[in-house]
Amino acid sequence: MLFESFFSPLLNMFSVDMGIDLGTCNTLVCIRGEGIVLNEPSVVAVKRGTNKVLRGGEAVGLVAKEMLGKTPESITAIRPMKDGVISDFEITQAMLKYFIKRANGKRRFIPPRVVIAIPSGITEVERRAVLESASRAGARRVFLVLEPMAAAIGAGLPVTEPTASMIVDIGGGTTEVAIISLADISVCRSVRVAGDEFDGAIIEYMKRTYNMAIGSQTAEKMKIDIGSAAPQPGDNEPAMEVAGRDIISGLPRRTNITAGEVREALQGPVNQIVEAVTRTLEAAEPELAADLVDNGITMAGGSSLLRGLTTVISNATGLDTRLAEDPLTCVARGTSVYLENLELWKHTMESDADEE
Repeated sequence: MLFESFFSPLLNMFSVDMGIDLGTCNTLVCIRGEGIVLNEPSVVAVKRGTNKVLRGGEAVGLVAKEMLGKTPESITAIRPMKDGVISDFEITQAMLKYFIKRANGKRRFIPPRVVIAIPSGITEVERRAVLESASRAGARRVFLVLEPMAAAIGAGLPVTEPTASMIVDIGGGTTEVAIISLADISVCRSVRVAGDEFDGAIIEYMKRTYNMAIGSQTAEKMKIDIGSAAPQPGDNEPAMEVAGRDIISGLPRRTNITAGEVREALQGPVNQIVEAVTRTLEAAEPELAADLVDNGITMAGGSSLLRGLTTVISNATGLDTRLAEDPLTCVARGTSVYLENLELWKHTMESDADEE
């Protein structure tokens, strides 16, 4: 540490600082001065019964996602993040090592400093797991920021001003709801209901209604293609053909599903998210609540793209609700802002140095 402290300014000058949105479904990496350089699924393919990543450690991301639900007995495709936190430490470490190596590039020789966004509701043990996995994956220093703060900054909200900004960040594993003022979170709620719960609700609906078993990728496609939280303009509800396995006969078959049926399937998790939003508002100070009458709610995260979700939340709260620009990348873009101000803000962020 003495060596690093002495040479720290020189190392910082030549290292590639990167921000990571370590998501349940996707991992995004941005580099200071370059923006987002990597956006891939948080999936790793390993030899069954081991933690050996296939293809010489390269079976990560898009390559591995294509294997989900289709692997032979000798291979397992794993999503090492669950509900926004690490569920498999060693696989997460291998995944981060691959992503850091790709983002760092062959021309880089000095290990990077890394800013990682984490859910606001994770435990101290889960925080330490993120710090340790990133350090072992090749990061020289690791800093943690809260996802709702990163999302709000990435969405361009005036978080440093003495006025309330409300962000609803719906990812793959968690929904982060926060009211922010004067560069800090005033009220925050984190619920482990998000895109994965949407997919799970569709899978259960197909089992219950059609006696059909479908995979997570099929459910995700249904959600993206015809899913909605509220009826869409126009009289004709779109439909799609879905293929799966008949639970009774055990044979493959297909059926047609309408958007209305998918909306019915999604009602449970959508209601849980709405409840998290309303409870956060109920806990706000009166002056902050008054600001939100004018400022409204901003939504970020990939799952906020579900059709009609802004309408449902607006109707439930009475507040103007809008999507951030490019909501999928808000958290990653927020970490990029932290990178640009790392020397100024690093003392306010939790880091691996705190563990020493």
